Amino acid sequence: MADTVVNEATEVLEEATEVISEETAVETAETVEETAVETKDKASKKSAKPPKEKKVKGMKIPYERRKALYGYGFLAIWIIGTIWLFLRPLITSLWYSFNTTEVTVGVMKTTFVGLQNYIDAFTIDTDYTTALISVLGDTAWSTPIIIIFSMFVAVILNQKFKGRTFARAIFFLPVIIATGPVMSIINGDMDTSGYSGGSEAFSTMFETDMAGELLTFLGVYDLGDSVTEMISLITSDVFNLVWNSGIQIIIFLSALQNIPVSAREAASIEGATAWEFFWKITLPYISPMIVTNLVYTIVDSFIDTDNEVMTLVLSEASDWNHGYSAALAWIYFLIVIVVLGIVLAVINRHIYYEV
Repeated sequence: MADTVVNEATEVLEEATEVISEETAVETAETVEETAVETKDKASKKSAKPPKEKKVKGMKIPYERRKALYGYGFLAIWIIGTIWLFLRPLITSLWYSFNTTEVTVGVMKTTFVGLQNYIDAFTIDTDYTTALISVLGDTAWSTPIIIIFSMFVAVILNQKFKGRTFARAIFFLPVIIATGPVMSIINGDMDTSGYSGGSEAFSTMFETDMAGELLTFLGVYDLGDSVTEMISLITSDVFNLVWNSGIQIIIFLSALQNIPVSAREAASIEGATAWEFFWKITLPYISPMIVTNLVYTIVDSFIDTDNEVMTLVLSEASDWNHGYSAALAWIYFLIVIVVLGIVLAVINRHIYYEV
């Protein structure tokens, strides 16, 4: 009897122990789960917060603002140089053109005369009008020749052949060595170099009368004086033609190298000849550079110190007539602007711009 009671009590105790263990396990699992959820929530909240920026000591200006200040700093050098070395003399020259000038001790004395200097340039100084007409005429015929010659040479230099790099260097060489003394020697003026003899013989090395010799060889005589003079002007100074075409050749060459390969392939598939390819593909693609070269060539011709107008302007300045010299220069400048405006208005109608 006693054993039975003990056994029942033992079973009851084991059942109670199992129930307690199960409840403890459930509570422990719930506690672990709640702890995991809380840890996950804290981690997500922590990751959601943006990282704190480290403050750099001594750098209170934002980075973008500093970059802008660096840019303004570099521009300031150019702006100061432009104002001091370009705009200031330009304004001074414009003021002088409305005055007569007299050099005194330590100062330039000016007397205001209004537009009288400009009027005198066209009414009294007949040489100035003649010089203007001469320069405009020379520019009118030399500019197309330089453009056509530069384009022709650039097309040749763009082809693949042995010695192409050397040929390109030869055509660009005049641009590198085109200094005043070199040009003086080539043009036959060696006085500035300390040697005054033999300059004419040396300068003839760079000149040739190919047209005259060819016409004589072919038995062509008695052409009109105007025709003969025009042919001689065009062909008698081949060296200067090449000398003045270096930059233009480089610009055309760069334009030719930027023609898309797809355009070449399409033209080849369509069976286009070299002639058709030049007129329908090459010329339209390089036409914007024609405008660039036109502007460069016209300006280069007008500012050449050897042309008649520049000679007059510099001569008046050398004689201390700075007011009259400035007036001549400003008239010349305005004429150049008008010429460029007319040329651009006409040429831009026939230029192909790829959009």
